[in-house]
Amino acid sequence: MPDLPEAYQNLRSRGREIALLGATGGLLGWDQETLLPPKSHGFRAEQSAQISGIAHRLATAPEVNEWLSVCESAQPDPLTAEGACLIRWRHDYNRATRIPTSLVEENERTAGMARAAWVEARKKADFSSFAPHLQKLVSLSRQMADLWGYSNEPYDALLEGYEPGWSTREVASLFGELQPRLVPIAEKALAASPSFSRKNLSGHYPQAQQEKFLQSLLPKIGFDTASGRLDTSTHPFCSGLGPHDTRMTTRYDETDFTVSLYGVFHEAGHGLYDQGLPEKELGTPLGQAASLGIHESQSRLWENRVGRSHSFWKAWWPDLIHAFPDLARRSWEEGWRASNAVERSFIRVEADEVTYDLHILLRFQIETRLISGELKVADLPSAWNDLFLKLFGLKVPNDSQGCLQDIHWSMGGFGYFPTYTLGNLTGSQLWQAAQLDLPNLHSCLEQRDYHPLLQWLHQKVHAHGRRYLASDLVRHATGKPLSPDAHLSILETKVKDLGSIQNS
Repeated sequence: MPDLPEAYQNLRSRGREIALLGATGGLLGWDQETLLPPKSHGFRAEQSAQISGIAHRLATAPEVNEWLSVCESAQPDPLTAEGACLIRWRHDYNRATRIPTSLVEENERTAGMARAAWVEARKKADFSSFAPHLQKLVSLSRQMADLWGYSNEPYDALLEGYEPGWSTREVASLFGELQPRLVPIAEKALAASPSFSRKNLSGHYPQAQQEKFLQSLLPKIGFDTASGRLDTSTHPFCSGLGPHDTRMTTRYDETDFTVSLYGVFHEAGHGLYDQGLPEKELGTPLGQAASLGIHESQSRLWENRVGRSHSFWKAWWPDLIHAFPDLARRSWEEGWRASNAVERSFIRVEADEVTYDLHILLRFQIETRLISGELKVADLPSAWNDLFLKLFGLKVPNDSQGCLQDIHWSMGGFGYFPTYTLGNLTGSQLWQAAQLDLPNLHSCLEQRDYHPLLQWLHQKVHAHGRRYLASDLVRHATGKPLSPDAHLSILETKVKDLGSIQNS
C-alpha cells in the first residue's frame, strides 16, 4: 500500500511488539509445564497475567483503531496481502476491545492457579479439589462470551477464538454428519482386530533410548532441531514461540515406546507448521496460523498418515530394532498392526485414530452444556461417565482417566476441543489432495524422503498464514469444502486392511 506506508507500518510494528510479548508469555507457559518449582505457580500466574495485560493494552489502544481506519479508507483489495492483513487486524481489534484488560488479567491469573490445581487433582483422581477452579473459569468464559457477543449461543463467541468463521451450529451439524458414519466403522474395527493391540509391543524401552531415537527422527522429517527442542511434560504440547524457537514436549512409558513416538509425531506436525510460517511476517496475520483446526490438521496428518503407515514401519524398522532390542522378536508388520490397533480406551491422547473423534464428540457435548449452563460443574464427572459409557461401552474407573485427563479446561480453553476433529477431517482431505498432486509420494515415504510432502504442505498451508479463513484455505488447498468424506474413506480402507490380515 504505497499511499499509506506510515499507518500500515505502524500496525506492523505494533503487531510485532505484541507478538514478542506473546512469545514471552508462551515461554513462561512452557516453563510452567516443564521446569517450574511446585511452590512457584502463584507467582507465575501473576507474571502471566501481567504479560497478557500489557499485550491487551497495546492491542486495544486508540491509535490502533486510527491506523486501521486510515488504511481502510483507501479501500485496499482484500485479495492482496495487505488487504487480507487489514481484515484480520480489524477482526482482532474489534474482538479485543470488547473485553476490559482487567478481565484478561483475571482470566490469565485464574488459569495459572487452575493448571497447578489440575496437576494435583489429576494425580489424586480428585475432581472435587479442582471443581472450584473450573467453576471460576466457566464463569469468566461466560462473562467474556457475553462481552464478545454471539448470534445463537455463548459457545459461539468462545469457538471464534480458535476457529474464526465457524459457529457452534455448523460444528454440531458437521459432527452430526460424522458420528453416525463413524460409529459403525469403529464397531467393525473393534470386531475385526481383537488380536491386535498396542500391548503386543510391550517390552523394556528405557527413556534415554526413546529420547535418542526421537532426536534422530525429528530432523529426518524436516523439523529444524537447531530452532526447537523436545522436553518432557505431563501433557504433550508444542509452543511456537517465534522464528527459530519451537518448544515441544512428550511423555514417556518405558513399557510402550509408542506413547512418546506418536506424541512426538503429533507435536512435530505442529512444530513443522510453526517453522513454516513466513519469518518476515512476525506480528502480522500472515505470520500466524490460520486456525487451531488447521494447526491440528498438520499434527494429525504427520501422526496418522505418516507415522502409522506401512512405509514408516518398514523403512524405520532397522533403526527401531537398534534403538529397542526388545523389538527384535517382532516384525515390522506386527509393529504396524499394533500401532493401528483399534481398542476402547479411556485416554484421548493415546486413542487410536478410529475411535479418537468419539473422544472429541464427547468433550464437545460436555463443554457446550457447561457454557450454556445446562450442566453444572459439580455434575461434570457423572455426565462424563454416562456419556463415555454410551459412546465407548466402558465404565470410567476414576476421574484421572475421565474428566481430569486433559489440561484444556484448566487453561480456560473452552471451544478448543472441536478443533481436533476439524483437524482430523482437514488432515485427511489434505492427504488425499497431496496424493493426487504428488504421484510418487508413496515411494518417497518408503525411502524416508519427507521433503516433497513437507514442501507441498508449506506451499498449500504454511506459507499463507491467516490470509484465508480456515474453510477457505481448505477449499484453496483441496478444491473442496470441508467434509467427513475423505477421513471416513481413509478409516474404512484401514479397517478393511486390518480385517483382511485378521482373516488371512
